[in-house]
Amino acid sequence: MHLSIERANFTNPGLSAFLQAHLDDMAPTAPVESRHALDLRGLQAPDVRLWVACVREQIVGTGAVVALEPRHEEVKSMRTDPARRGQGIASRILQHLVQDARGRGVRQLSLETGSMEFFAPARALYAKAGFSFCSPFGSYTEDSNSVFMTKTL
Repeated sequence: MHLSIERANFTNPGLSAFLQAHLDDMAPTAPVESRHALDLRGLQAPDVRLWVACVREQIVGTGAVVALEPRHEEVKSMRTDPARRGQGIASRILQHLVQDARGRGVRQLSLETGSMEFFAPARALYAKAGFSFCSPFGSYTEDSNSVFMTKTL
């Protein structure tokens, strides 16, 4: 499988649908106040870098980082097409996000993900990539629906 990872093209109508499916998948997992995923508009903010993984021009995954403070960014919008899970796509995207951040002088990546069973594969992915559990960061507060992780680069 040839996987390309490039910066998002927000004019691609498939991107909007892929990102909406991400939000729809997570909607039943937590109350509104515990959902922290960015929507399409939020992902277009100047402090966000969204990457899209494609196989033969079909979007199969996304991953983004958003600046929190100088040299500290947050991983956002990690998603793999459910039909493609288990193929290493998320690992490749996360590796790409880490390499990109390092190349720009970022020293720390943090993330928030769900505490529910639905998010267990994501937590395992992040732990395997060297992220460890931490306290809430940025504007987050303690929330039984959230797990926080961080990695020093």
